[in-house]
Amino acid sequence: MCRNIRQLHNFEPPATTDEVRAAALQYVRKVSGSTKPSQANQAAFDEAVEEIAQVTQHLLDHLVTNAPPKDREVEAAKAKERARARYERAG
Repeated sequence: MCRNIRQLHNFEPPATTDEVRAAALQYVRKVSGSTKPSQANQAAFDEAVEEIAQVTQHLLDHLVTNAPPKDREVEAAKAKERARARYERAG
């Protein structure tokens, strides 16, 4: 999976439309191998992003969990700490 695609399920507050669209955009970029499609492919690229965003939102709306929602700030701090530890080991 792309490192830039983040987990969106079970957060408080829930994922925003912008977050869902950003994940869809990253997915389409990865699959297509293009960060900026040519003019000939722009419409197909944009259509794919919108369709994937809709399907992703549908999935998020229908997933069920008994786990308590995660706190975005706490999860971001954990990710930052993991990155720091990873870079310390590498350097």
